[in-house]
Amino acid sequence: MLDRSGPRGPGEHLPALWDLVRDRAARLDYRPTPPGGVLLVPGSLLQGLGLAFDVVVHLRVSPAARRRRVPADRAWELPAFDRYDDEVDPTSLADAVVLADHPDRPALLLQGAFS
Repeated sequence: MLDRSGPRGPGEHLPALWDLVRDRAARLDYRPTPPGGVLLVPGSLLQGLGLAFDVVVHLRVSPAARRRRVPADRAWELPAFDRYDDEVDPTSLADAVVLADHPDRPALLLQGAFS
């Protein structure tokens, strides 16, 4: 998927994989990536899958903050995030980490400043 926008690919990308409104595959056509363009790939639980990202910024939310912010009807998701933190350790894999427990006061940590 990412190879298409990489140096050996045709220089194109899919603008979305999933249609959140219809809850199904987006079914969009590939679009050209501008020369020198930056492709941002947002998503949860993406690290540790072997995706070929050049730079990874991890938005870290502590388990306590997650529990405060997640609506009750989505609480079933919380164990997956806890397991991801424990098994993948996304903070150690990221080039930069944004501490996002308080969205109005994020803190940026760069690689080497955390472990």
